[in-house]
Parts: sequence; structure tokens; C-alpha cells
Amino acid sequence: MNTRTLGPHGPEVSAIGLGCMGMSAFYGAADEQEAQRTIHRALELGCNLLDTSDMYGPHTNERLVGRAIKGRREQVFLATKFGIKIERSETDGTPVRSIDGRPEYVRKACDGSLQRLGVEHIDLYYQHRVDPNTPIEDTVGAMAELVAAGKVRHLGLSEASAGTIRRAHAVHPITAVQTEYSLWTRDVEEEILPALEELGIALVAYSPLGRGFLSGRFSSPEELDEGDFRRSGPRFTGANLQENQKLVGRVRELAAEKQVTPGQLALAWVLHRGEHIVPIPGTKRVSYLEENLAAADVHLSEEEVERIAEAVPAASGARYDEAGMRSVNL
Repeated sequence: MNTRTLGPHGPEVSAIGLGCMGMSAFYGAADEQEAQRTIHRALELGCNLLDTSDMYGPHTNERLVGRAIKGRREQVFLATKFGIKIERSETDGTPVRSIDGRPEYVRKACDGSLQRLGVEHIDLYYQHRVDPNTPIEDTVGAMAELVAAGKVRHLGLSEASAGTIRRAHAVHPITAVQTEYSLWTRDVEEEILPALEELGIALVAYSPLGRGFLSGRFSSPEELDEGDFRRSGPRFTGANLQENQKLVGRVRELAAEKQVTPGQLALAWVLHRGEHIVPIPGTKRVSYLEENLAAADVHLSEEEVERIAEAVPAASGARYDEAGMRSVNL
């Protein structure tokens, strides 16, 4: 596996990481044995960047990852996140989502993640979503204390605006910013990517396969498991679905020309957008993992990169529902 650095002087990680969310949450049925096999195979192939969060489950994904890496800690660059709380309503027991960036919560959340993961330190600790009610300086100040205490090695933000990234970086160096980036989601190109390049911060691109849609692994929400949140996602329903199926058809045609799979073409395109970009496609199956990691060996010329971008415009529909979109780019 080729490697990249998170920032010009940052830690070295595999050029493609592994998003672990779908092993436990949001994408339908879970199979822990297959998930653990997938993590072990990733490490065998040199994919060392594992990405999780305390809200995946909640908490179950961190425990799964912790069990999978037991005895293999030295092989792993471990990233997790805090800030999105999922609690039960006292009235009817339904899940209630909130965002918390208060310093006291930062410390509590980190200790919980360390325990669930079964590790002494976290390599990259992200604020999962920016708390609009807590100054970013206060949140990152508390995160910096975790670095000083040896509990965390590097700091990150997820779905933060360029302005917030600058303010956070002034408090403590930010190693990476995680946000959605793919052929059909290019919001970051206008303001965030230039800011990251200026500050020497890496972009960790989640959902680089358009939540699996660009790879052709499903063509309609009916093919997905019950409970898969994509079944009601704005991009996978109604007229948006019909338009986005056309984009997938173009990806399929371009991939056939290159003699690679559609998913490999989509991942290679993200990789070729900059040396400071590290995609983390998620999967819970060994076969898809192996296909994804092979994309690191797909070469695209500058002309091909531009041609692909022109052929596959931005997706129809928002990334999340209205409530989800209110918590991004803050």
C-alpha cells in the first residue's frame, strides 16, 4: 500500500483508509465476524488508517474496532471522533441527537473512547461536528490538553467551515479535516481545500464512493437492508435518484475505458485531486475492501482527471436531510 502524510510534516498513513461505521450502524445488518475479518485483511494489505466514532452504534463500533485490533495496536493508525451525542428521550425513549463541544464533555468523551477501544492513546481525535453553542477555541483548547496528557497524538475536525478551521488551527495545529468528498460531492473545493492547502492540513475524504452508489453496488434503495439510512436519503429517492443513476452510468462507462471497476475509478479520482487527500471508503466485506485498496495503483493523467470531473457533475439532492445539513460547514 502506498502511503501519504497527513500534512507536510504529519504522520504517515496508508493512501486509502478504512471507514468502519457501516460495520455497526446506519447501513443495515451487521456481521461482526466478517467485519473483524475485513479489519484484519486491511492491516495485512498495509491499510493502517481505521476510522470510527463514539456515535456509531452508539459506542458499538468503537468496541468492535477495539476487539479487532487487540494485539495489533502497533499496526494501526487509529482515528475516532466525539461531539455527537445520541441519548434516549425521557418521555418516550426515542433517540435524541445533540452536539456537545464543551471542554468537560471533550475530556469525558475521550476517556470513554479510550476504554471502549482498549488503547492508551488515540492517534487522531476529531470533533465530529462543530458545536455552535461552544466557541471552537474552547473545544480545541480542551482537545489540546488531551495531547499534552498523552491521551491523543493529533487533532482533527469534521465538517467544519474554512473560518472555523482557521480559528481552531490558531489554538493548536489541526492535522486533518474530515468531510465528504467524491466525484459527486465537491463542496469543499471552493473554500475548504484552498484553506487546508494554505495551512498544511490534510483532507480525509469520507464517502468517496457516494455511499456506495458510485461503485454500482446498488441502483435503488429497495436493494438495501431495512434500517439502512440511505433508503430515505435525498439523493436516493424520487427524481434525484433518476438523475443520479445517469451519473453512475457515466462512471461505469469511464471505468470500462480504463479497465477498472467504477469504484476504483471514483477512488482514483479522489486520490489524484491532491497528495494531501486520503479517502476512507467504508465497507464491512473483505471483497469490497480488496477492490477499494487496489484503486491506489490506478494511474490517471491530469487530462483524465479533468475529463472525469466534467463528465460527472455534482449529484442531485442534498447530502443529508434538512436537519443533517444544519450541522455541516459550521
